[in-house]
Amino acid sequence: MNTVTRRGFAAAGAVAPLATVARANSKLALLGGQPVRKEPFPSWPRIGPEDERAWMDVLRGGKWYRGSGAAVSRFEKGYARLLGAPHCLATANGTSALYTALNALGVGPGDEVIVPPYTFVATINVVLLNYALPVFVDTDLETFQIDATKVEAAVTDRTRAVIPVHIGGSPANLDAILPLARRRKLPVIEDACQAHLGEWRGRKLGTLGDAGCFSFQASKNLNSGEGGALMTGDEDLLERAYGFHNNGRGARTGSLDFSYRMGGANLRMTEFQAALLMAQMTRLEEQARRRDDNAAHLTKLLNEIPGIRPARLHDGCTRGAWHLYMFRYDPEAFAGVPRDRFLKALAAEGVRGSGGYRPLNREPFILNAVHSKAYRALYPARLLEQWEERNHCPVNDRLCREAIWFTQTMLLGARGDIEQIAEAIRKIQLQAGELRKL
Repeated sequence: MNTVTRRGFAAAGAVAPLATVARANSKLALLGGQPVRKEPFPSWPRIGPEDERAWMDVLRGGKWYRGSGAAVSRFEKGYARLLGAPHCLATANGTSALYTALNALGVGPGDEVIVPPYTFVATINVVLLNYALPVFVDTDLETFQIDATKVEAAVTDRTRAVIPVHIGGSPANLDAILPLARRRKLPVIEDACQAHLGEWRGRKLGTLGDAGCFSFQASKNLNSGEGGALMTGDEDLLERAYGFHNNGRGARTGSLDFSYRMGGANLRMTEFQAALLMAQMTRLEEQARRRDDNAAHLTKLLNEIPGIRPARLHDGCTRGAWHLYMFRYDPEAFAGVPRDRFLKALAAEGVRGSGGYRPLNREPFILNAVHSKAYRALYPARLLEQWEERNHCPVNDRLCREAIWFTQTMLLGARGDIEQIAEAIRKIQLQAGELRKL
């Protein structure tokens, strides 16, 4: 086993108490030693008496559907007020919000939609559901966000919308994307599904584009198991979105009015979801501050470790949402230990990370959709033949090999939790030679 002196440990990028140095010099847990951390990180969701009361009030009231109850409307007003948005439409989930936004904007067969390759699959699924063609713009390696400098080159006469994704709760470069979209007369749908309370130049993410979409799925910083919301300042878009999410029935039609203004689907939020969200929102700001403070401390510690590169926030970011804490791993700084083995060693030390997304633009189901009978009927054969080459994203391929995530719950604990994360990584680096032999 490798050993280091205290001076050597400090030279490796950390000045720590002797007890910390001793733990760092102990045998790796993956090799039979004691882990740095034995306690679990904070659990999720946080549940309090107010959540139970909110749920039971809806249950006992017997009005479980937004057409008869008032909880969904209260949530829409409350969430719009919290974000400083003119309008909010609650939906069944984040995918429903994105799907509704595309339909309200008239995106359909024959259209192209610009998307990033580093995102959850729902961003792409909603494009395919509308028989539009996803056009991937490569990733910026340092920020993990869509490379805004490459968006304009992807615009064609078929482009109908741009969907920047604020992945991990960190913003895409809206200073570059929004003016370009205005100049090219393209609507912007912010995928803010992971970006609750994140900010761009003091304005909440999800409120700067033509529409902004949020998810309240169980892992999210604000959650009700499932749920979503569409934010907009455009009343006409809101009306179309309401109709689409309500089986084609407009906002002002009653439950017994069976006239239809458009096609649509049932994508409504339930009263139970809305009641839980109102209760969960009472703790959202305090939790966001804690994540922000802990993320800043973790970034300071990880910047001291060679081979660990935290994702950079764009200059316009005035607040990150920290749904994910993202960084890149360089095996060369860890004696050539592959990322998957590093993650196993890290988990053994009591700190579980994830390798994150795979290259979405390379997923077989997307290629199958693009070359399907339906798409062949809708798009020129030459356009489809060139799709794969056009959507080559080499920087994203590299990011998918290097990325590591920590989940938002790991940022909800005490300062000592954050220091143990860095300690576990240092411990692995100091003994990477032993790990490499496995």
